[in-house]
Amino acid sequence: MYDYIIVGGGIVGVSTAWQLKQRQPEKRILLVEKEAQFAQHQTGHNSGVIHAGVYYAPGSLKADFCKRGAKATKDFCLEHHIPVEHCGKLIVATDESEQQRMLALYERCIENEIEVELLDHLQLKLAEPNISGVGAIFVKQTAIVDYQQVTNAMVEEYKALGGEISLRTEVFAINELPEEVQLTCMSDGQTLQLNCQHLITCSGLMADRVSRMLGIDTDFQIIPYRGEYFRLDRRHNQIVNHLIYPVPEPNLPFLGVHLTRMIDGSVTVGPNAVQGWKREGYGKLNFSAKDTWQMLRFSGFWQVTAAHLQTGFKEWLNSWWKPGYLRRVNQYCPSIALTDLEPYPAGIRAQAVTRDGELVHDFLFSESVRSLNVCNAPSPAATSAIPIGEYICDKVERKFSTKG
Repeated sequence: MYDYIIVGGGIVGVSTAWQLKQRQPEKRILLVEKEAQFAQHQTGHNSGVIHAGVYYAPGSLKADFCKRGAKATKDFCLEHHIPVEHCGKLIVATDESEQQRMLALYERCIENEIEVELLDHLQLKLAEPNISGVGAIFVKQTAIVDYQQVTNAMVEEYKALGGEISLRTEVFAINELPEEVQLTCMSDGQTLQLNCQHLITCSGLMADRVSRMLGIDTDFQIIPYRGEYFRLDRRHNQIVNHLIYPVPEPNLPFLGVHLTRMIDGSVTVGPNAVQGWKREGYGKLNFSAKDTWQMLRFSGFWQVTAAHLQTGFKEWLNSWWKPGYLRRVNQYCPSIALTDLEPYPAGIRAQAVTRDGELVHDFLFSESVRSLNVCNAPSPAATSAIPIGEYICDKVERKFSTKG
């Protein structure tokens, strides 16, 4: 019998397990992950950016978590000898309308006490000779890292404290009883039952299904959005000196197609945001009858699709028509050609959508007597994983402090 079982081996689940074991070293804690390695889904399929917290409302949890998370992540990497490159980021406006939004974003940075500098088009050209725009925000604190490496280092810290792990263990049924929670799992082809006093789940793309396994009536569903990337030909590894981002659309949770310097020296282009038809569909052609049928039966899917129909159609079209994708990059980097765009793995964003079609931008939890389930950990969750884990541990200790 475990005191706690934590389901989900992405960076949020691992951070939570690691910090809970630090707080309660006498407790028996098990971290369960269905894949053969940790950080195989959203954590391992992102841009690898340590964000500064530019986009979030001043005073919000997301702004606080991102700012504290960036420092905590950099400190953790320094302590564990994990490479971090402090390259900075430029948010580039390409026309007058984008410049007005950029100036509003600059004011938000000032309110959030983020170290930024406003560049005019001449200063932008000096900083980035291959980038075109009418101006930019220079975010000095933005950096890049390999989040799989960060996650694995957290796992080693957790194990050193006596924490237990179970890889290749997929939960397919949960039975909550008055005195315990029973998890029925499949592990290496064998059925396995695990019992615990308290359950914590950080299951990302499967968060809604885990809640339903517990009999929790929720008002949301996970809708997958594919973020497709390309990698530039290696001769372009020095094409930019910083990360290059467009000015984002204010009503969408996506940051647009950007140029990202990666920690291995390469440069990626992306991501877009295309409707996914398979929750773990990382290839070009992906379809799951189960995932699609569940999505089509959900009223929130139809409402959010209708609300963003024009944007969604453009994203879909550019996904299949490479010149359309390239055109978005050429708006600020005209020297990139079609032949420069090489294949690169896609990512999947687990976007929680409510029944009335609202995109969930904040933290979302579902609870039962003996469980706490993270249903939405807003972007950038990887940057913020350490304070998010702290926040979850606080909730766990308050919730379960009086229970056996």
